[in-house]
Amino acid sequence: DDDNSEEGLHTIHSGRHEYAFSFELPQTPLATSFEGRHGSVRYWVKAELHRPWLLPVKLKKEFTVFEHIDINTPSLLSPQAGTKEKTLCCWFCTSGPISLSAKIERKGYTPGESIQIFAEIENCSSRMVVPKAAIYQTQAFYAKGKMKEVKQLVANLRGESLSSGKTETWNGKVLKIPPVSPSILDCSIIRVEYSLMVYVDIPGAMDLFLNLPLVIGTIPLHPFGSRTSSVSSQCSMNMNWLGLTLPERPEAPPSYAEVVTEEQRQSSLAPLAACDDFERALQGPLFAYIQEFRFLPPPLYSEIDPNPDQPTDDRPSCPSR
Repeated sequence: DDDNSEEGLHTIHSGRHEYAFSFELPQTPLATSFEGRHGSVRYWVKAELHRPWLLPVKLKKEFTVFEHIDINTPSLLSPQAGTKEKTLCCWFCTSGPISLSAKIERKGYTPGESIQIFAEIENCSSRMVVPKAAIYQTQAFYAKGKMKEVKQLVANLRGESLSSGKTETWNGKVLKIPPVSPSILDCSIIRVEYSLMVYVDIPGAMDLFLNLPLVIGTIPLHPFGSRTSSVSSQCSMNMNWLGLTLPERPEAPPSYAEVVTEEQRQSSLAPLAACDDFERALQGPLFAYIQEFRFLPPPLYSEIDPNPDQPTDDRPSCPSR
């Protein structure tokens, strides 16, 4: 309590005293707890005990705050893609271009997930190049009208070396996201962003790189919200039953006596015991009707049409193809 008057103070006597307290966090957005090189975002609770003629005893306890980022939003589920090309020049000699195109399925991920990278690298130059990919974290600190920025490598991978005239294709090359802090996008003093850099390492020249923005969230992808499953794959899965062959001659179903015993049939017709209101409601006429015909035998099966004289037009027919 900031009020140091006598009304805001409580005198306690010797012995053990416990006080239960709680604080409600403000409704305004709070930046995620973060520890950076040039700054941090911290939250803590402080308690003080004032003693006569002695210095007060102070205690601080930190706690963590997460500003949740749901990656199931449409903007974070949209694919990210790009294409770049570079031509190497050495004095008056110009070699062929080096082209790079890359794509990822979405923009939002959570720590521990793996990013599937789809890329194509074509080397038409005269040099040996190496395709690579890396995840970078960029920390930006703002204070007194100035800004400091720190860029850190989070994870990376390396592809096969490409000689002149060769092409390499990545069909879902996996790059796993390690445990990192989520993105901080709405804080006025600290900003934390992530990006996936797919690039071509060119010896003796500047690398050809392609930046794809990432957002590291806290709420993972919902299993029913995944955009990776296509309609065609679902259709092919549902149509698998077409490949099954039917038996040449259908078999008769089992007899009623083989499936339901006499005890089961009699017990199903017996009145129900006393129960709660909901079960009493089920003992009405409709439920009794269902119980009565629950174990009635199915109609007899015959391979011979019992009504041979019935007109053909009245019989159900299969749709013509």
